[in-house]
Amino acid sequence: MLIEDDPFRCFMPYEPVPVASAEGGPLADLTLAVKDIFDFAGYRTGSGCPTRLAQSPVHTHTAPAAQKLLDAGACFVGKTHTDELAWSMYGMNAHFGTPVNPAAPDRIPGGSSSGSAVAVAAGLADIAIGSDTGGSVRAPASFCGIWGIRPTHGRISLQHVQPLAESYDTCGVFARDGETLLRAMSVLLDGETAALPESPDFLRPVDMLAQLQPEALGVWETGFGALPARDVSVYPEGVEAAYTAFLRTMGGDARKWVVPFIRQSGMPLVRGIDGRAEAAEALTEAEIAGAEATRRAFTAHLEALLGPGGVILAPVVPKAPFRLDAPTEVFDAYRHGAMRLLCVAGLSGLPQVVMPAGTVDGAPYGLSLIGPRGSDLSLLALACRLMAESPGPRNPAPVTA
Repeated sequence: MLIEDDPFRCFMPYEPVPVASAEGGPLADLTLAVKDIFDFAGYRTGSGCPTRLAQSPVHTHTAPAAQKLLDAGACFVGKTHTDELAWSMYGMNAHFGTPVNPAAPDRIPGGSSSGSAVAVAAGLADIAIGSDTGGSVRAPASFCGIWGIRPTHGRISLQHVQPLAESYDTCGVFARDGETLLRAMSVLLDGETAALPESPDFLRPVDMLAQLQPEALGVWETGFGALPARDVSVYPEGVEAAYTAFLRTMGGDARKWVVPFIRQSGMPLVRGIDGRAEAAEALTEAEIAGAEATRRAFTAHLEALLGPGGVILAPVVPKAPFRLDAPTEVFDAYRHGAMRLLCVAGLSGLPQVVMPAGTVDGAPYGLSLIGPRGSDLSLLALACRLMAESPGPRNPAPVTA
């Protein structure tokens, strides 16, 4: 890492290698942290996995997504922690440790982009790159009280980035405020492809809201309740059908890279990854094909709901991040509950912007906007406008090193 001190344990302790960035670019006043699944010239790529780190060369190239930010003037400060092989959502790594959530030190920081989220929340970086497959930018953003975006699938290059499930993988970004996030995303995206109208069609997702605990629903009502929104159902075949389709299609994708790496390398498996690898291997081709059909129908339903100007006023997760010392059953239950909400944008490949909204059980809780395919920049601009105009959502007090 290139910073002098890391009190929140969010950076990988690599020997510092200076990285050049352009002078005078549009991001020249910003510092940048990058999740350690992105290749970076002069560094190895560990992916939160000792076996993967041991096999990694010192790279001579930088992932194009990160290079774009460097070319715009952002100053690189280090590679950040991730859950092992980016295949979890807690932010806890048995090999390299767990970054400290600056906004709630007794709670999980969220993963798998935990280090990037914590670096931004702690003020150790102004912007940070993460990846979001099943929620690995959106959940940490909510947990740490910062902004984050999962972009439209395929809009940002994932060349020289470790894959997990390629039809879900995206390059997401964190920032402490919406304007900074919009600046970074304007560099990463090659223009808007589907601008939202000035007065969007706001949608109230009744079947997503039904999954929230009362305190979380109260944050949603404070943040979005005054907006003129019409009630819609997001899951055409029900929540469980969508979630099952997500698990099976993602598992089918994971069998193409992650599972073969796990088996061929003989790496030891920590709890969680072992079960997910076994579940992926146990899938039949018929199960995957059926799930893909459900996914296509789900996507068509959402695109029809949104049209060119719809915006879903969506919760991110059902409740606050849990405590680090929570029993095992809490981990499993939280993951499944969160993924039932997070799979909406994932299944459909749509952009989702997360912004701080309030607190639940004493910890940060975010809200989000889901928009039409390609509307990423307009969606971010709308989120900034809502933050400025409404009594909520509001940023929590900043926490810095």
